[in-house]
Amino acid sequence: SSSSVFLSLQLFGTIVWILVASTQVPLPLLQGWVMFVAVTAWFLSIVFLCVFLFSYANRIAVNWNQTDFLFHGATFVFYFGAFLLQAATTSLHHFPRKFNSTTYEKILSDHEYNISIAASV
Repeated sequence: SSSSVFLSLQLFGTIVWILVASTQVPLPLLQGWVMFVAVTAWFLSIVFLCVFLFSYANRIAVNWNQTDFLFHGATFVFYFGAFLLQAATTSLHHFPRKFNSTTYEKILSDHEYNISIAASV
């Protein structure tokens, strides 16, 4: 059961990582946090998966139920914050990139807008 949760974290974390990395990142502060959360959760879930797969959990005297609960709770909080920031970036789609320019260039192109929606979801 825990292994399937960790594998789904791997899958969805990798998808977010790829989707955010494939945009031009117009707002590095916001999307940098999204990337940090996705990469950190991805890495830590690999560590937890290896701990359970290689039976290190039996050798380390830790309450694994509590550790698992705390990890997933913290991951939820960080991913929810990342979702809010990614959604905020996506909502700025129609704003101009350069306010003083005579040419109108959107912050996100239509293709990047679609990628950003997928990353938010």
